[in-house]
Amino acid sequence: MAQPSHKNKTLTALLAFALGGLGIHRFYLKGLSDRWGWLHAASLPACGIAMSLAPHADWYFWYLPLTVSMLAGFIEALVLGLTPDERWDAAYNAHSGRHTASRWPLAVIVVATLMVGAGVLIATLARLSDLLYTGGAYG
Repeated sequence: MAQPSHKNKTLTALLAFALGGLGIHRFYLKGLSDRWGWLHAASLPACGIAMSLAPHADWYFWYLPLTVSMLAGFIEALVLGLTPDERWDAAYNAHSGRHTASRWPLAVIVVATLMVGAGVLIATLARLSDLLYTGGAYG
């Protein structure tokens, strides 16, 4: 019988940070049957649908599904990266026979996620406010 694979916490946080908008981290953790992963993956076709249904709309609205999915991926990267190693192993590595030992690269990923995620959130809210209250007068 094959031994279950060991899920790397640092790799998972990196995938959630870099490709969280597409749900790659969810597929790494739970396989292709993860519904939340497919919801993330559906954000890219949703952008195409928005472009085809509203070709004269502001670009902000075209990419809003992917932006929301990316923000959710940033939050997931923070939650996964900040999970204590013991809880991580209990949830994802219970039968792998190995233990997780987080090191400094995970801390760098968490800090980068916080910086980039906060910037994307602020920019998204600023652009939304601009479009709603001034009709896009500032950009």
